[in-house]
Amino acid sequence: MTTSAEDRTLVLLRHASAESASAGQDDRERSLSEAGRTEAQAVGHWLVERGIGCDEVMCSPAQRTRETMAELAEAGCPEAEVRIEHRLYNAGAEDVLAVVHEASEDASVLLVIGHAPGLPAATSLLADGEGSGPAHDLLAEGFPPGAAAVLRFSGHWSDLAFDTATLDRFHVPVLTST
Repeated sequence: MTTSAEDRTLVLLRHASAESASAGQDDRERSLSEAGRTEAQAVGHWLVERGIGCDEVMCSPAQRTRETMAELAEAGCPEAEVRIEHRLYNAGAEDVLAVVHEASEDASVLLVIGHAPGLPAATSLLADGEGSGPAHDLLAEGFPPGAAAVLRFSGHWSDLAFDTATLDRFHVPVLTST
């Protein structure tokens, strides 16, 4: 998958679009909307088409993040060990980085599925300004539900720090209306 055991790929994925909360409903229990299911499948296909398999997945415990992961798998994204990580719910950028530091050293590609504003902030802080110009342009426009940032760096997961990764790709699912 990579040329060196030290080469790493981090995919930060915001959950796909969710239903609005019902009165009294715990935010963690919100499910994906039908559009969100389609978005998540589209992201799964996008990852597969680019040969981005996941060796490990860290996922927020929220229903919508777990459903996003299920739709990715349904779309053919290679299954990986999935770890439900409670710190990813309402996480800030530093929390996201702390979770990434605990990834298995055997994992060359790590997928983190979480929420805004933590994932967008982590992406911006991790990116060193190098990499794909179009990816940086898209990121500057926002990090909507179902968006995925692909960052690359060399080293151990525990060595990852802000301003040390290269933004390689940024994908926003585009749904066609019928």
